[in-house]
Amino acid sequence: MRSVSYKTYNGISLPLSALIMLALFLIVQPPLLPSIFTSDIAWLIAISIVISVVTNILFYRALDDDSLSEMQTIELLQTFPILFLSGVVFSDERNLFIIIPALFASTTLFWSHWESKKFNLAPNTWPFFVWSLTAIPAGALIAKTLLTVWNPISFELVRWSVVALVTTILFYKEALAIRGRAFYFLVLTNILSTVGMVLFYYSYQRSGIIYTLLLFSLQPFLVYLAAFLLFKEKIHWKKSVAFLVVLASIIIAQMTGHN
Repeated sequence: MRSVSYKTYNGISLPLSALIMLALFLIVQPPLLPSIFTSDIAWLIAISIVISVVTNILFYRALDDDSLSEMQTIELLQTFPILFLSGVVFSDERNLFIIIPALFASTTLFWSHWESKKFNLAPNTWPFFVWSLTAIPAGALIAKTLLTVWNPISFELVRWSVVALVTTILFYKEALAIRGRAFYFLVLTNILSTVGMVLFYYSYQRSGIIYTLLLFSLQPFLVYLAAFLLFKEKIHWKKSVAFLVVLASIIIAQMTGHN
């Protein structure tokens, strides 16, 4: 997989995700009625598609030139504007018993990843850094709005079908370069990530953005735990402390503010 460029990855992965989403749609058969394609909804979907296309290109282009840990730190930063904007825009997200633990967990999580006194990003990482603090939070609010009337599977099918079409046009030559076992790994990772996206948006729809992000704070630590068990990597003390804080924050939110 290390020999796969970001163009090849996008040219194959996004069409694969669209096909997997189509399979999920045919299995579950959620509603997808023409009546929900109003003019306002169409504009929001178009903006969401543009954000998704640019996000994927910028992220994997940056990942080609930077470390995974650095990219993960940047992704953690985008949690702060999402939490803030969600509480401002959506009245159902204004629950201090969830907002405060989520902010505390996010701050601790970022602290655990901060290993230097300043950002020292690779040149190709800066565009994603700026994008992650501006457009991606806006995309989260748009998704929340659309999911008030859309089923998550229908939403993702429509969105990723167009995204896949765009990336196929842009990167079809690079996609043809894939060979051997890398293709099968791409199929497996896209099955996992596509199902994960659907479940993520079900959580957006039913539990809200802030509570979903709080739960997903556990994800980096599950990766570190797997690295410790499988690759015998050392567990950093700051990340261990942050893991306990995140767990405590989730428990507090569950007991006091989330039904």
